[in-house]
Amino acid sequence: MVTELVMRGHEVTVLTGKPNYPAGKVFDTYRQNPDDFSKYEGARVFRVPMLARGQGSFRLFLNYLSFVVGAGIWGAWQLRGQSFDVIFVYEPSPVTVGLPAILLGRLKRVPVVFWALDLWPETLAAIGIVRSPRVLGWIGLLVRFIYNHCTIILGQSKGFLDSIIKYCADPQKVRYFPSWAEGVFSQSNTVKAPEILCCEGVFTVLFAGNVGEAQDMPAVLDAAERLKGNSSIRWVIVGDGRKSDWLLTEVARRELQSNVLLLGRFPIDRMPSFYAHADALLVPLKKDPVFSMTIPGKVQSYLMSGIPLIGMLDGEGAAVIELARAGFICPAGDSSALVGAILKMAALSVEERVRLGMNGREYAETEFGRNMLMGRLEEILGEAIVAYNSNLVVK
Repeated sequence: MVTELVMRGHEVTVLTGKPNYPAGKVFDTYRQNPDDFSKYEGARVFRVPMLARGQGSFRLFLNYLSFVVGAGIWGAWQLRGQSFDVIFVYEPSPVTVGLPAILLGRLKRVPVVFWALDLWPETLAAIGIVRSPRVLGWIGLLVRFIYNHCTIILGQSKGFLDSIIKYCADPQKVRYFPSWAEGVFSQSNTVKAPEILCCEGVFTVLFAGNVGEAQDMPAVLDAAERLKGNSSIRWVIVGDGRKSDWLLTEVARRELQSNVLLLGRFPIDRMPSFYAHADALLVPLKKDPVFSMTIPGKVQSYLMSGIPLIGMLDGEGAAVIELARAGFICPAGDSSALVGAILKMAALSVEERVRLGMNGREYAETEFGRNMLMGRLEEILGEAIVAYNSNLVVK
């Protein structure tokens, strides 16, 4: 997004923390030369003091809190004397990133546009991080405060909108704005990643991305275990996250090392080389009402790759795969049905799978094309500026 906005002639400034995701500690390359990270593709980058994520829920809470304090105080100081037209909040999680943005919006007297890619407090309850109804209620009040102090709130799926509106006094400022499919995934004739052996006659199911609670890895491994005796099915997992250690232990405990290949994390520009090995791309998502409202970010990239999808998920994400006619789906958490979907996909001819993949790419270009969505984002930012300035005149 930053790259695209700069290319379109906008001056972009990024306010963020020190890079420490997902390992939980600040990257050594940043520690050694922090000045090397002060610019990105023509944008200025300001990084504020904050506590690295570390391990455990309490440390994560302190990480969230420290960014609010660091961005609110040190960020305001770093940006003193500078003027802006609009503040845009990118929120995959946590919702608290909206707090320093609101403060800066007040100081700079500019609108704040908030892009919700995760629903709070619903997601916290869904993955079991917070179970207390009282605490969830307090978080709901915080969400209400943030939404009501933003000029426009964007939801990443149509299913998000009702939940956002529930916390927003003015439904008119809520918009649908999905993630886009990155063009890097539409590359053809990509050289296959050397980290994976090419095996003739083996059907490869590939998962790429965050390995966390929401991705329902227990159900994925249950399916892998059911297919343990089928040497023609191979599972490849590229990525890491909070469940990585659990996944490594479980693969060893279930003796799945010959069936499940765990490769760890790689930069996004390497992903097409891993996708090139895949006969199908896997999208698992935990069974929960809040996740049924979500379109996992990887769906757009998967569709753009031109490789068929197998989805073990409900709701919006499943509907996208169905509408695109890009693969097979089964209910979230149903490992038995996932096995059936994989075997059904493996039984198709190469030509049939290519058709599914091309269906997905065509749908992604129409519905999730980056150029189209970035044009829409420019319009939204313009709307926010007009609405904010109109409000100032009225007041």
